[in-house]
Amino acid sequence: MTEGTPKRDGGGSFNRLALLAWLMWVVSFVLLALGVFFSFLTRTVPDPNAFGLPFDTLLSAALLAFPTVGALVASRRRGNAIGWLFCVVGVLFGVQSAAYGWGVYALFAQPGKLPGAELAAWLSTWLFVPVLFCIPVYLFLLFPDGRPISRRWRPVAWLAGAGLLATTVGNALSPGRLEGPPFEAIENPLGLAGGGEALNLTTVLGYWLTLASILLAGASVVLRFRRAGGRERQQLMWFASAAALFAATTIVYTFLLAGVAERAGQISTLLAFAGIPVAVGVAILRHRLYDIDVLINLTLVYGPLTAVLVAAYFGGVVGLQYVFRTLTGGESQLAMVASTLAIAALFNPLRRRIQSFIDRRFYRRKYDSRKTLEEFSVKLRDETDLVALNENLVGVVRETMQPTHVSLWLRPETAPKGQRA
Repeated sequence: MTEGTPKRDGGGSFNRLALLAWLMWVVSFVLLALGVFFSFLTRTVPDPNAFGLPFDTLLSAALLAFPTVGALVASRRRGNAIGWLFCVVGVLFGVQSAAYGWGVYALFAQPGKLPGAELAAWLSTWLFVPVLFCIPVYLFLLFPDGRPISRRWRPVAWLAGAGLLATTVGNALSPGRLEGPPFEAIENPLGLAGGGEALNLTTVLGYWLTLASILLAGASVVLRFRRAGGRERQQLMWFASAAALFAATTIVYTFLLAGVAERAGQISTLLAFAGIPVAVGVAILRHRLYDIDVLINLTLVYGPLTAVLVAAYFGGVVGLQYVFRTLTGGESQLAMVASTLAIAALFNPLRRRIQSFIDRRFYRRKYDSRKTLEEFSVKLRDETDLVALNENLVGVVRETMQPTHVSLWLRPETAPKGQRA
């Protein structure tokens, strides 16, 4: 056997695994596309869960981000389990979408004519629970290198597996009617008669075990971040930023937009959810990894800036309209024009002030370095003593860049050719 034979075998095995990952992506794509197709066929069927064909298409595209990132990671980072986690999640999302669409179509659009309607409805009512729960616990536990932070954290993975299994069994085999519209009138085809109390207890136990595992996995992320440095810290910042954005959009949708701007809240939350696998993919594949600092800075600046400007705009419109009603007895378009001009005038000064505040509070080292360079540039214009300039320059470099050693070497001035001896 030659020395290169094991490498060829390993390469062939790796190629087969990469092919399997992309095959799972194809399966996910086909199943999600079937879900959209059934949404088109059942667009006239009364369904309280239906959001319309455009939103269902956007939902399927967002869910496709998981198997897409999973296939990329599995094919390029051979030992990272997160790639396979996302591939499996993508397939399960596809199964749930296709099963739901088939159940609605077979039960309500073509009742009694097509096989597997009740089985598809049963599958769609419980499959999303373990899928959604397994994402945070295993992503917290394994990100970014696909392994727990140490062997002592492996029992958390087993605890999560036990909780997800108990929850799945309890939801899938409970006797009686299926939960949730539009299948609440369908009897569970695989329900265990007489096992209702035991299965309910199993479900509750599974929920608590899963919740405990999520909390423990979240603690491992915090511990990993405290120990991380350099590249791994940047990876964790990508993931933390995406998770924070999803949490923020969910809170805003739940407490502010629900019932007011329902569709806008749903779309923004959905896009933020799709941003989680995208951020994970960027972090693991290390594509433009260090751009996260720029994104966080822009978010911290333009988030408050937008909120202040919007509040100032509506406050100005309301206040000026009140003044016009008091003076003239009617409303005027000048209120909107004046408020718009005021916002345009406030934009740049307010942005600079917020940027300066953010730099002082969150990027103090960068802020201090910039101030030091500005002060040195002022001295540079007025300083004529080379010795003092040497000391100032070395001090600035030491303060801003903080090297282990710094020195300045000046090339000695050479005499012109005509003056040489």
